[in-house]
Amino acid sequence: MPTYVYQVINEDGSEGETFEVVQRMSEPALTEHPETGQPVRKIITAPIIPGDNSDHATNQKLSNKNLDRLGFTKYERAGDGHYEKKAGKGPNAISAD
Repeated sequence: MPTYVYQVINEDGSEGETFEVVQRMSEPALTEHPETGQPVRKIITAPIIPGDNSDHATNQKLSNKNLDRLGFTKYERAGDGHYEKKAGKGPNAISAD
């Protein structure tokens, strides 16, 4: 369900506090604060859409398959001073011993 931002309208017409409400798109917009009963208005905000800098995009860019395709080598720690290759060329393991 989407999260909507509302703003309290003070008695003098000035802008008051803002708050967020999770509600269905089919529900009517609030006209008063759920706790205080003060009049409110819905604030239009940009939706959050995952893009090039989202966690999902970053995980895909750093995936073992993609790193291997781009010519990088990736090692992951497998124990104390021991690393195993997960992508790329090079030895299958590196050890500090």
